[in-house]
Amino acid sequence: MRYGQGTSNTYDRGLWQTIDWRLIACYIALVVTGLLSIYAAGHSTDSASAFDLGGRCGKQIMWFGISLVVDIVILFWINPRLWEVIPPAAYLLVFGLLVLVIFVSKDVKGSHSWFEFGPVKFQPAEISKITTSLMLAAVMSRQGFRLGSPKGFMSAALTIALPMAAIVAESETGSALVYVGYIFVLYREGLSGWWIAFLGISIALFILTLTTSWWISVVSWAAACLVYFTASVRSRRSLMLRRRLAWRTAAAFLAGAALVGATDFLFHSVLQDHQRTRIEVLLGMKEDPTGVGYNVRQSMIAIGSGGLFGKGFLNGTQTTYGFVPEQSTDFIFCTIGEEHGFVGSLFVILLYAYMIYRLVQDAERSRSPFTRIYGYCVAACLFMHLFINIGMTVGLMPVIGIPLPMISYGGSSLLAFSTLIFIFLALHRQESKYF
Repeated sequence: MRYGQGTSNTYDRGLWQTIDWRLIACYIALVVTGLLSIYAAGHSTDSASAFDLGGRCGKQIMWFGISLVVDIVILFWINPRLWEVIPPAAYLLVFGLLVLVIFVSKDVKGSHSWFEFGPVKFQPAEISKITTSLMLAAVMSRQGFRLGSPKGFMSAALTIALPMAAIVAESETGSALVYVGYIFVLYREGLSGWWIAFLGISIALFILTLTTSWWISVVSWAAACLVYFTASVRSRRSLMLRRRLAWRTAAAFLAGAALVGATDFLFHSVLQDHQRTRIEVLLGMKEDPTGVGYNVRQSMIAIGSGGLFGKGFLNGTQTTYGFVPEQSTDFIFCTIGEEHGFVGSLFVILLYAYMIYRLVQDAERSRSPFTRIYGYCVAACLFMHLFINIGMTVGLMPVIGIPLPMISYGGSSLLAFSTLIFIFLALHRQESKYF
């Protein structure tokens, strides 16, 4: 007898009612957009046809086929409860691969992040987003877990920090930045909004220190803390509350001052030469017309030249003549901007926005904390990739080599995002099966 039979309020819902088909439609639309854009970016220099496995578009179609098979297996054949059981083992396995790849991989543009097996390349950092999301959901959905307790906060923070640190050690700073997005998941589960404010303030102080001097940053931060304390102390009538506010303000000032003092070390000792150059070009500290600055400038020219409706499919001059380096990977969005204009670019962004909205909405409707937290993790990963990648192409973010989900060329990226999304769809389907 199926679950739910014999009760008056519960029945088994059918296939069409249990799967979020609108989320799947967004996924398919983005992948197809990616295939068209990859072909457009390489059709003038790649002699292979769109379906030739020797060309990038053909290889991406092959990976799309593989991803679809994996998606179907996840959605219909694997018991969704398996995803709540395997996180510890999967997390440790992938973390081990993240560390191992540092020592056994080849240096690719200063990064040690790829395993190579003949023609097949595998980047464990892509899979790590899946295992970290699953592990974070497993940790935070445990009975008795409280994010507000020191133990709870540390367990969640370490779950995020360990793979992030390994990826930084691989010199994949762009991939590591994606993990910052998990702060939105923690915020949804009760983390104080002050942590997000502190993150924003830290970035602002880092930039201010680089572009001016350390003493200007310290004085500016001291003035901000003084204004906050003066404005807040009036509402604290109790002497104890005023003392607590004073201690918190002093601690915030010291934390900011410590960050200012560490900026030089972080910039010159942690970041590599090409990463420092990208930040300096972005902030206007250095001119680089033939290097990173050239990439961004050509990308912006391509997007701007598209106008309102674009030049038409395969008619982009910047795209056709290969002015933009890495156009099928990191700068794929400029292909969309040039050939389909503002309207096409806006449509793609709205597809992502709707996908993130559906993920959050489905997550909020979940009765299981595990499914809810995992859904927010998927949404956070997508948002960070979207924000950073498009920010790169329009000159608002440093060029840090991060793909546009489902659109940029790359088999491991497409497979990882497909798996990330369809695991959530499987979990959501299981919850929606009975009503």
